[in-house]
Amino acid sequence: MSINQGRAVVTGLLFCLIMGQAVSVSMADNGKLTIARLKYTGGGDWYNDPEALSNLARELQRRAGIETNINQRIVGLGDDQLFSSPILFMTGHGEVKWTDTEIQHLHSYLTHGGFLYADDDYGMDEAFRREMKRAFPDKSFVELPYSHPIYHIIYDFPSGLPKHHEHDGKPPQGFGLFHDGRLIVYYTYESNISDGWADPKTHNDPPQKRETAFQMGVNIIAFALSQ
Repeated sequence: MSINQGRAVVTGLLFCLIMGQAVSVSMADNGKLTIARLKYTGGGDWYNDPEALSNLARELQRRAGIETNINQRIVGLGDDQLFSSPILFMTGHGEVKWTDTEIQHLHSYLTHGGFLYADDDYGMDEAFRREMKRAFPDKSFVELPYSHPIYHIIYDFPSGLPKHHEHDGKPPQGFGLFHDGRLIVYYTYESNISDGWADPKTHNDPPQKRETAFQMGVNIIAFALSQ
């Protein structure tokens, strides 16, 4: 599917199976893509860098022509609006906890067309992997090779993920979870590119760091829409 076809999917309908009932859910807001921030319990700061998605939305429009809602939408896995956003974003520094019902909703969302991008801001890794294993006990994250299209679809990253913030001195890694051949979750570890989407004054990052963060962000969304 081309990027243009992927954009068209945003204006279509997502059919989900929730608690045994088929639910038809709109995937667009006035023809614009909405990327929703995922709120969760457990103590992790899901609200970190609140301006990040609005800034990314502007760059998606400017760089890739993807009309994107700049007003941040916040959803939980128990919210009806979960199924009105084709792409979810989550980040944080600590614990992540989902109820059994939320796990069921996440599984339905992801296996019926939804996409989750998770960026470990440092300290989220153990809890996130544990909760994702509850949602998909038969699946495991795999590290994506540098040749994967997510690193080349618009901007070229021949060495994979850019390193945005230093955490434990480890190389940045991008992991994927697949369902029926489709990438349903992309997880960045030791990279923290979403900090680069924040306002310049938030982290005082140099322009080049913010540039590569936005480039990779555009690639992630463009690839998610191209599947």
